Amino acid sequence: MPATQATLLIVDDEPSVRLTLSNVLAEVGYSVRSAGDGLCALHEIQNEVPKLLLSDLNMPNMSGFELLSVVRRRFPAIRTIAMSGSFSGNEAHSGVAADGFYQKGSSIAALLRIMETLPQTERKAQPPTSPDELLWIHHNSHDLSPDASITITCPECMRSFSQSLGTGYLKRKADCIYCHCSIHYAIVQDADRMPLQAYQRQKAEAMRFPQSAHNLSY
Repeated sequence: MPATQATLLIVDDEPSVRLTLSNVLAEVGYSVRSAGDGLCALHEIQNEVPKLLLSDLNMPNMSGFELLSVVRRRFPAIRTIAMSGSFSGNEAHSGVAADGFYQKGSSIAALLRIMETLPQTERKAQPPTSPDELLWIHHNSHDLSPDASITITCPECMRSFSQSLGTGYLKRKADCIYCHCSIHYAIVQDADRMPLQAYQRQKAEAMRFPQSAHNLSY
């Protein structure tokens, strides 16, 4: 039996599965929330990080394979269980970033045993990323026209999407087409006259010398 109100997030695209598991696991002492796919689950995790995540593998929008990979990287303290009717056994299969595996259709008692015997390996969390922290994107194509494309990988859901190159070198903003996270980024090109290091030096100089300094007489 879990400690009272141990937090659990159930992720499955089938409402009947979410409802059944939520009711049963709430009765044995878990504080249960649920989500219909991986993207909804990430929003739930951002609102409140659960102790345990139980996720189906085959879902629309963001599969359990993707969700578990993101959770392992960004929220490594969460204990994770993958579930599916397409595999058998009690161990997470190769390529699935989960601490345990539950075969759909097995008994609730089997699920509870898996939940209670998950390994407690300590995994270090990555330092949190500020929403305003720049994502530096290297662009080495010879096509420097504003309509040329770059690839941005969202730091929230880890999915990649294309964005037009546009113009300018400094801070820009785009919204992830999948999770709608705001991404601040800047372009670094091989032929830049102001590469990343020079830009950072300029920022440091600007912090040391007020903008009014150029008005001083010598």
